[in-house]
Amino acid sequence: MGQGGIAVTSPQQTTTPTSISDTSDSPANSPEMPRRPGGFSDGPNARSKTVTVADGEETFGVLNRHPAASDKQPSPEKSNDQLPSRVTFRVGVSEDKNKRCRRTMEDAHSFVYDFAGVKGQGYFAVFDGHAGKHAAEWCGQNFHEYLLDAILTHPEQPIPDLMNKTFHVVDTRLSHLASTGKTSSGCTAVTAFLRLERDDSSKSGYINEGLQARGLMHGKGEDELEAQTSLQDGSRRSSMGGGTSGIMGGAGAARSSSSGSMARKMSSRRIKDFVKSLTGSGSNNKDDDNALAEDDEEGIKAEDGSKVEAIDPSSNSSVRRVLYTANVGDARAVICRGGKAVRLTYDHKGSDAQEAKRITDAGGFVMNNRVNGVLAVTRSLGDSSMKEFVVGSPYTTETALDEQDEFLIVACDGLWDVCEDQEAVDLIRKITDPQDASKYLLDHAMSNYSTDNLSVMVIRFTHA
Repeated sequence: MGQGGIAVTSPQQTTTPTSISDTSDSPANSPEMPRRPGGFSDGPNARSKTVTVADGEETFGVLNRHPAASDKQPSPEKSNDQLPSRVTFRVGVSEDKNKRCRRTMEDAHSFVYDFAGVKGQGYFAVFDGHAGKHAAEWCGQNFHEYLLDAILTHPEQPIPDLMNKTFHVVDTRLSHLASTGKTSSGCTAVTAFLRLERDDSSKSGYINEGLQARGLMHGKGEDELEAQTSLQDGSRRSSMGGGTSGIMGGAGAARSSSSGSMARKMSSRRIKDFVKSLTGSGSNNKDDDNALAEDDEEGIKAEDGSKVEAIDPSSNSSVRRVLYTANVGDARAVICRGGKAVRLTYDHKGSDAQEAKRITDAGGFVMNNRVNGVLAVTRSLGDSSMKEFVVGSPYTTETALDEQDEFLIVACDGLWDVCEDQEAVDLIRKITDPQDASKYLLDHAMSNYSTDNLSVMVIRFTHA
């Protein structure tokens, strides 16, 4: 089905919720080491923001932060008083370099609760790098900021159009960074935005008036954003999908020294204990302890230094939840609807006849199912040297959620190469803990001899 429709197709014939750290002898870990444009690090592995947990149900929209709950990753079947009042989903994520087959990790992932300063909204993404890790790592740090900027800049435009716009702006930025930073990496991408909308004729979303656009859609503020989201030692990133480094909205916002009181300051030991409680063991990553050792002192402040509260539309009885997805390449999103796997993305591969025709019409060629004999995917972010043929135009879908929708799987092709859509759904349907579910799928892919890096995210929906 075309752009904007639900992709319903027949299935095709670490466990650590933490960041992958660069090795300790990496020059990127030296504070004196100059950094590439865009905040690119020089270590071998793409790093995702460390997963943390808030003291209560308020995450302050921080990237890769879970709200706390009375029970570890509560299931949808539990009574409402055991869940934070407005948490309508739970995220679990597992990743593994797959050292048996890969020397480096080129995947990144990100998620945000209360995305765009609206309680109950969510953002979820996986980026699978190739020809280097820089494009994937950059997207893991920054893509959600561009999406929010698009929403704030053009609140009247349909979300599929804004996701399409975001992909093109991000693609252009990566091409610029490639020309200045001498990196030609690219990444496939699958992104999902769970939005709350008014269930009336307008179908409009909710905008938090405390947020301001950075200007990213107009080519402003990129350098500042990348400086704030850089993965240098000691730097942290927080966002309601808006600001970073403790700032919400507005490229000119200044951080308040009191912002630490607004978010969790969590010791490294408490974080490690939480990770072990999720995984049932330690980490498959020898560097995870280093990645987890940073205390988190982020908070969210408006430009004038005041606190910005996430708005809560839950008091409005006429609210519907809509899941929007967009992807380039072969990273995939699959939803479980009444036990049936429904693919919400499209695999852009050289073996696809329509994609091959598009490339040949543009003056390229496809050989051995690879663009110009080199790249197996026909759409991606980055890959500036092949941009004439390997475009960044995403496939988008819009899905109104109802009680049949149980969970969403967002994963790179490391899973899908060895697991069909329906098989993945069947494997985890009875696993109500999304962290356990993501781990199960990762282990399944490893045991079935996946030869790629692995990143698996599972989002369990809760229904009133």
